[in-house]
Amino acid sequence: MTESAVVGRVAAVPSIPSERLALLFKVAHMYHVEGLRQPDIAARLHVTQSKVSRLLKEAVGLGVVRTVVVTPPGVFAELEYALRERYGLRDVVIAGTQSDDDASVLGAIGAAGAAYVESTLLPGDRIGISSRSVSLLAVVEAMAPVPARSAEVVVQILGAIGNPAVQVQATRLTDRLAELTGAEPVYLVAPGVVASLEVRDGLLADPYISQAVAAWEDLTTVLVGVGSMSTSPQRLSSGPAFPPVDLETLAAGGAVGDVCLNFFDRDGEPVHTGLHDRVIGISADLLRRVPRRIGVGGGPLKVDAIRGAIRGGWIDVLVTDQHTARRLLA
Repeated sequence: MTESAVVGRVAAVPSIPSERLALLFKVAHMYHVEGLRQPDIAARLHVTQSKVSRLLKEAVGLGVVRTVVVTPPGVFAELEYALRERYGLRDVVIAGTQSDDDASVLGAIGAAGAAYVESTLLPGDRIGISSRSVSLLAVVEAMAPVPARSAEVVVQILGAIGNPAVQVQATRLTDRLAELTGAEPVYLVAPGVVASLEVRDGLLADPYISQAVAAWEDLTTVLVGVGSMSTSPQRLSSGPAFPPVDLETLAAGGAVGDVCLNFFDRDGEPVHTGLHDRVIGISADLLRRVPRRIGVGGGPLKVDAIRGAIRGGWIDVLVTDQHTARRLLA
């Protein structure tokens, strides 16, 4: 988005002499059209630089100078603004795609998410990152190393999910993001779903696992994918996270999606099942207390899940594509 100043005609103002209006126009033209600096204008007109500054401000106030914001191709400022206003989001980042097939959306939101994360992290940030998301993997893979340290710690907030090949992504995401930002990595060396509450409690007593869990208390940012109950090629390729009976129970409870295996319905309200007691990951209450919650996702199968995640406060920053954005507004 570019911003430019336009100097044009303005209706006569009765309380301002025409000579002063002429001077205002001359100063504005020199500065905005001819490109002269304020000291050069002051020297040419034999006035002080502070007077030039006051005349320029007055020209803006009277409409002699108007600011025009031009949206370049591939930027969706109006769409981002509409989504922020509709859903009360902190921020929205929309990537342009030629189509809404999985490959196009994934590549676009990966690049857009990488640029957003790179430009908004602070040296003291304590980042939590989920493990089961091809969208997050695309973001991290698209990121460039940050010259100076841009985060304090990167913590895994969900245990590994799916088949063994995909479970490697959990460590890879945490390790790579920590390397790119100069942060200390904290791994959650545990499965994301276990057989029972007793097994979960036993694993949480492990000192390495409890170290990661303790780090969730003071996160400043989380980076999460938005999972959908709809079957997608990515979910099929990663293997089943839990038995079909759990999926059936969740569907019967109205679940449309999840963030870190915290399932919710269309309105973003939690869907409680026995599965909750078998998950090793950040809790719903703790997740929604994190000051900044960046959700990355897109595609037609994820619209209901993304809408629910926004409505329920599971995320307050959305990185998506323009097709998904328009569906969310429809």
